[in-house]
Amino acid sequence: MPAYKDRNKGTWYASFYCDSWTGTKQKKLKRGFKTKRDALEWEREFLQQKNADLNMTFANFVVRYTEDQKSRCKESTWASKEHIIETKLLPYFGKLKMCSITAQQIITWQNELINFKDANGKPYSPVYLKTIHNQLSAIFNHAVRYYNLRENPCKKAGSMGKKKNREMLFWTKEEYLRFAEAMMDKPMSYYAFEVLYWCGIREGELLALTPSDFDFQKRTLTINKSFQRVNGKNLITSPKTEKSNRTIIIPEFLAEELQEYLKMLYKMGPEDRMFPVTKTYLYREMERGTKETGVKRIRIHDIRHSHVSLLIDLGFSATAIADRLGHESIEITYNYAHLFPSKQTEMADKLNMERGMDHVTEEQG
Repeated sequence: MPAYKDRNKGTWYASFYCDSWTGTKQKKLKRGFKTKRDALEWEREFLQQKNADLNMTFANFVVRYTEDQKSRCKESTWASKEHIIETKLLPYFGKLKMCSITAQQIITWQNELINFKDANGKPYSPVYLKTIHNQLSAIFNHAVRYYNLRENPCKKAGSMGKKKNREMLFWTKEEYLRFAEAMMDKPMSYYAFEVLYWCGIREGELLALTPSDFDFQKRTLTINKSFQRVNGKNLITSPKTEKSNRTIIIPEFLAEELQEYLKMLYKMGPEDRMFPVTKTYLYREMERGTKETGVKRIRIHDIRHSHVSLLIDLGFSATAIADRLGHESIEITYNYAHLFPSKQTEMADKLNMERGMDHVTEEQG
């Protein structure tokens, strides 16, 4: 593992050959090191990553994890993962060796996050804590599955936080209509919230909508993309899941409203975004509308819950609702079970009748 002195610049560089993924020899060269030791250290760490030597540090394994996983994720998804890795994982685990990180160290890290409070005294939400833990566990699972790490210490330590907040907030139809009145002074805001409430689509799906997604004669809306803003760039990506690609029927009044809205838009092309704003704009408008009307503040995503609640009240099944929302029916049943009318008494009565009928048949025989 030699290092070489650059006589012209007075710095050191590392130069060596290693096997590429195709099995051919590949030259690696990196310049600009202040000392010979720095050049050799870089070469050592590079070869550890290359050979998947789990004696490497957590920070170095994250480089390998990134190489393996980044291209498999949407840019917006990776940006969220990267933020958690850089701000919540690397500061604590970065210098520790992958093969020596223990469950006890993970528990200590968990406790720090659980007890954390910001300048306003606000802790991390249970859902966010769960998300952070899941990312750490995903890195260790990757090491176990592909690089022969003996075990994932996160499993022994146990999780923290919880998957979803217990309380599900949503608006009744009456609450939404009160809120919508406050939006009428801004057509784009009004029609955006109309689509969210009466169609139940995700905010990213709303912000990606173009005129070509609508067939007003058939009253259909095709969902096949999503808008994300990542690192200051506007991105149009595929929807959240494969099942999120769907075509739904929209109410007649909404079709008429949206045609009126499109007439207001100057030189709107068939592939131009109908709502050329970001999620932050929707959050601000939500804040404005709730303050003006006194309607309780909910998240933008909770409008989707409100749509589900409305459909349940109208008597639609979990399967029909799932098709409209781009979910699996089991997700609707699990997440909204408390909103469906209970059938337990009706079930018990019918079972009682069945037993009674069998009993009568036996007596007659």
